[in-house]
Amino acid sequence: MPNIKSAKKRVKVIAAKTLRNKMIKSNLKTVIKAANNDNSPEAIKLAIKKVDQACAKGIMHKNQAARKKSQLAKKLNAAG
Repeated sequence: MPNIKSAKKRVKVIAAKTLRNKMIKSNLKTVIKAANNDNSPEAIKLAIKKVDQACAKGIMHKNQAARKKSQLAKKLNAAG
């Protein structure tokens, strides 16, 4: 445990950011899984939007986001 006041604050801030990142990742996984199971265009578009948001917040690397979006776009085009 830290003794210095600023270090104590950093621990609290990191815990809050970790919780936020966990929530975003969990929601992202849920939306992507729903898009994979349900081939509706709305679900796939929502998943692509969530991938963009996760990438913008730094939760996901830009190349990983591009790969996921490409996979989802293929499903969207195949669905018609």
